[in-house]
Formats: sequence, structure tokens, C-alpha cells
Amino acid sequence: MKRVTGIGGIFFKAKDAPALRAWYKQHLGIDVQAWGGTAFPWTDDEGQPVAGTTVWSVGSSEGDQFAPSTASFMVNYRVDDLYALVKALRDEGCNVLEKIDDSEYGKFAWVIDPEGNKIELWQPPAGQ
Repeated sequence: MKRVTGIGGIFFKAKDAPALRAWYKQHLGIDVQAWGGTAFPWTDDEGQPVAGTTVWSVGSSEGDQFAPSTASFMVNYRVDDLYALVKALRDEGCNVLEKIDDSEYGKFAWVIDPEGNKIELWQPPAGQ
């Protein structure tokens, strides 16, 4: 079974999210959208588009989307078979959170690494 197949997103908190987004836009050229982030499309070695994107987003430090972690970031990893991976991680004694979301955006589960960082596992919808 494949485990992680790529990075689906990088999310982090900021004390002043609008100012930090503006800094990234001005100095690094990241096309920050009104929702607070951007999606980088994937390409092959020749620069041709392939299925997939990596989301980058800055949110408010006031949010609790990374709880129970106190880290200021969360990485979203793409996976092929979320339920099989969650079972394997639980069998290996990992701290997998109970909740699994299944929505139009795909299937999501979360695991806490040994340093207390919350990691998001994402199985995209078919065809993405």
C-alpha cells in the first residue's frame, strides 16, 4: 500500500494574517486570493499540467483548525486509500484522531505526530 503520494497543502497561522499574505504576495509573488491562499497547479517535467494542486494558505492565529496541536502549521498529505492508511496507522499505535470527513472535496483524517503536530491526510475525489 502506498502511503503518502504528495503534499496537498501547507497551512499556517499568523498573528496578522492579512499583512503576512500581502508580504508573500509582494515579495515572493504568490498569487494570494481573497480566501487567504492560493493553489499551485502540478506540472510534469515539460511544464504540462497534470491532475493535482498544492494549496498554500495563511490563517488567523485565533483559529483552532490545528487543535489539539499547538503548532502554527499543518501539512496536508495526499494519499490513495485513506481508510487503509488510517487502519495501518492505528495498528502501528499512532495517535489517529477519531473523526474522518467525507465530502465533495474528498476524504480527510488526522494524525498527531510524536512532536504533537497535527497532520492532515487527504484522499482527493476520483479524478483529481
